Amino acid sequence: MIRKLFPTLLAFLLLATSTSLAQAQMVSVDADMINLRSGPGSKYKILWELGRGYPLKVIGSKGSWYRVVDFENDKGWVYKKLVDRTPHLVVKKGAINLRSGPGTGYKIVRQAKRGVVFSSVETKGDWVKVRHDEENVEGWIKRDLLWGW
Repeated sequence: MIRKLFPTLLAFLLLATSTSLAQAQMVSVDADMINLRSGPGSKYKILWELGRGYPLKVIGSKGSWYRVVDFENDKGWVYKKLVDRTPHLVVKKGAINLRSGPGTGYKIVRQAKRGVVFSSVETKGDWVKVRHDEENVEGWIKRDLLWGW
């Protein structure tokens, strides 16, 4: 009996795993400003406004809407056409240092506060080279100080 059910059970587990993995993707805001809503539609209450590049983790979807969570564990819904998969990261700790190279031995070029959004340029070990286009700043930040992976 169990041998007969095993292929069906295995197929179900693989499908469940692949579905949750497909939904656990990162997206970033692809407009100057979008609304994070309480439900999957434009008639639902606006919870927050999110600016360009703000990273979000997709935890579900319904129709043309993604259910998302941010680095502060706030959950809501965004319209799918207003986000893309361009990698962006957000500072998840207090004030941190941007350095001229991938390590603490490199010169500090700037500081960034919690909530600042950067685009990802490259990675080297535990470090990420980031860019903030509005401030015209590039630098390296230790990966565990950022959210958006």
